[in-house]
Amino acid sequence: MQLNGLDKNSIINPVVLSDFVVTDYISNVVDRALAYIKAGFAIHLRGRSGTGKTSIAMYISSKLNRPTLVIHGDEEFRTSDLIGGRYGYRIRKTIDNFVQSVVKVEEDLVERWVDSRLTTACKNGYTLVYDEFTRSRPEANNILLSVLQERLLDISVARGAEEGYVKVHPDFTAIFTSNPEDYAGVYGSQDALRDRMVTLDLDNYDKETEISIIKSKSKLSREDSERVVNILRDLRELGDCEYGPTIRGGIMIAKTLQVLGAPVDKNNEMFRQICEEVLASETSRAGNLQALRKVRKVINELFNKYA
Repeated sequence: MQLNGLDKNSIINPVVLSDFVVTDYISNVVDRALAYIKAGFAIHLRGRSGTGKTSIAMYISSKLNRPTLVIHGDEEFRTSDLIGGRYGYRIRKTIDNFVQSVVKVEEDLVERWVDSRLTTACKNGYTLVYDEFTRSRPEANNILLSVLQERLLDISVARGAEEGYVKVHPDFTAIFTSNPEDYAGVYGSQDALRDRMVTLDLDNYDKETEISIIKSKSKLSREDSERVVNILRDLRELGDCEYGPTIRGGIMIAKTLQVLGAPVDKNNEMFRQICEEVLASETSRAGNLQALRKVRKVINELFNKYA
């Protein structure tokens, strides 16, 4: 099925997953975001990997109770990838046999226009989640300036000057996510675009939220989930790693332990090895053996304190 040339399978109706955890921290972020949206502003969730940007964006989208389209930022994006373009041709053939002895055939070959996700969302009042939007080149995102400010989508850049503008539906909502600008593969966003959205900076979750998430995702006991979180948070606070461990690392550890049925105990060699492998790979990207040995040494010291 198609909607203005866009596959309907691209349109989703977000639902809250059964293991999605809502704590005071998450509720506070979501309530503020919904207030900004109600006031007519786009929101921007910014934070390093593992801070839950995309999950929270989709949760906010589910609260809006409208169809959602998702775009993932890409360095190769052009403006046409956001608004649409001319793809293929439509052929119309007319056969005139009014006079029996004369057959008249007319054919028209017309370029076929296909709306992309931004255009579809703007026309129909859908929610647009633009994940990692700063991975797209700034010039591709310029089309968003008039959408967010004047509530007009300029399609003349792709269709031709005669086409003009599309008025943005009153229910259209935009939710952006991004990593900090010091991340690899991330472009600096234009000041003009940032000025048209409200940025909520996300950090690592508070301890209670991390425990609740790991418990929900892995089905470990609260006590065991807390032991995993304690190791994560202490390793993070030491600041000796290239990157601080995130909740993702804790979920990997906890889920693996649950599969293996291994106890969260410092005397269990399997638990120790899983923590070393997961946390060392998450906190050091360079693959430097000296850095990995340092991380493993720190993890072993933390084991004697908590596990």
